[in-house]
Amino acid sequence: MLHAARARVVIALAIVLIALPSAALTATEESVDLDAIYRIKQEGLRNSQVMETMSWLTDVYGPRLTGSPNIRNAGEWAVEMFKEWGLVNVQLETWGEFGRGWSNQRFSLHVIEPQMYPLIGFPKAWTPGTDGKVVAEAIIVDIDDEADFEQYRGKLAGKITLTRPLPDPEPKWDAPAHRLTDEELAQRAMAPEPGAGRRNFDFSRFRARRARRNKIAGFLREEGVVATLEASNRDTGGTVFVSGGGSREIDADPTLPQIVLTAEHYGRIYRTLQKEIPVKLELDVQNTFHDEDTTAFNVVAELPGTDLADELVILGAHFDSWHSGTGATDNGAGSAAMMEAVRIIAQAGLHPRRTLRVVLWSGEEQGLLGSRAYVKEHFADPGTMDLKPEHAKVAAYFNLDNGTGAIRGVYLQGNEAVAPIFEQWMKPFHNLGMTTLTIRNTGGTDHLAFDAVGLPGFQFIQDPIEYNSRTHHSNMDTYERIQAGDMIKNATIIAAFAYHAAMRDEGLPRKPLPKPRPNAFPR
Repeated sequence: MLHAARARVVIALAIVLIALPSAALTATEESVDLDAIYRIKQEGLRNSQVMETMSWLTDVYGPRLTGSPNIRNAGEWAVEMFKEWGLVNVQLETWGEFGRGWSNQRFSLHVIEPQMYPLIGFPKAWTPGTDGKVVAEAIIVDIDDEADFEQYRGKLAGKITLTRPLPDPEPKWDAPAHRLTDEELAQRAMAPEPGAGRRNFDFSRFRARRARRNKIAGFLREEGVVATLEASNRDTGGTVFVSGGGSREIDADPTLPQIVLTAEHYGRIYRTLQKEIPVKLELDVQNTFHDEDTTAFNVVAELPGTDLADELVILGAHFDSWHSGTGATDNGAGSAAMMEAVRIIAQAGLHPRRTLRVVLWSGEEQGLLGSRAYVKEHFADPGTMDLKPEHAKVAAYFNLDNGTGAIRGVYLQGNEAVAPIFEQWMKPFHNLGMTTLTIRNTGGTDHLAFDAVGLPGFQFIQDPIEYNSRTHHSNMDTYERIQAGDMIKNATIIAAFAYHAAMRDEGLPRKPLPKPRPNAFPR
């Protein structure tokens, strides 16, 4: 019995000793405030206002092209909402010269001969209108080399030209909407293969193509062409993908009206002309250039902190959009989620230590202009890496800009040290599908401006839904393509991440400062 008792003591001591490292690890794990999580989930999941915000941004204010009256009206509405929710220092903060604004008031295009039918299309931004209704014959213009210019000289006056090849749409065998599978998330969590995806971009070929396009456009204008037609550059069954075609510069050379059609309608006209059957079009485009104020703004608002109020957790999404839809998935979804996240925290009665700053960017679609200008003004110029005092005060930046899809994790942007922190913050949201961290970078949106000057900036992993297949920069980018359940979950998750970043004793870990990169923020 004595030996047995001693054995039990030894075993018990061994268990304690074995458990000590685990206990020590637990003691140093990232703190998660489950009471705050409960309050955030209660407000975010049960009392959400995010879809009402979405409807105001899209249905009421519509497309928010930078420089247009729509984006200013939407920005002024957002200012009033932030004030109503108790935020302070709310303003439209001008970030610099942008150029002319532009908006479309009317577009109508019909084939009237050999038979009447309407056409689905949209004008390109920053292109002129037709100065009233015009009727003109269509003609295919195929210019490959210098000799081709001569065959069209003197033959194009008063014509509407088809300037791109005949499209060849393929059947859509797969559904356009998609959620990330467990296998895809596991693959995304893996670090990329060293050297994978690297390529040397041939800028000389790019410049040659651009020069060729500009020469053709100049020739068509000089020959008296009425307007140009082209097929949408992506084939998604009747959807039009359209962005800009002219220049924002006030003193830029004039351009022609440029219309993008669905592949199906462009193809019908093209094939009819190939049969040497004349096609006559009736076109009416009213576009307006806005030259009164050529500066642009970001929408800025703050929820004040407490003992660390001079430090910042920044939430951001781009507020601007293209003009053919109403800017719902790109990026009303991100803007509404960030607005809702800060409303949730305020309404839940939480008092973050750091100040939460929400910034809704403009000029993103023209090259991340609003966020780059903001970072350069407030934090650092990546060209010199001379840091401003506010640089040390940024604890974290969180961005949302990949459509309506549910948040499934976070791109760490190469920041290994932040992984164990986010692992803990994600656990209360595993039951909402957020399970994945990836060391990978993701590009094309506003967190890059922060990362470029060494600030901890992050973009969330999202289900793609129909983003690249249907809604991105298209006329289908409307309220109807928004998934309400995903939006509600996203705003709740962002609120929790922002709150926990604001409550830590220290800001999030940073990567080493990058070296100066002249022209890192080109205009």
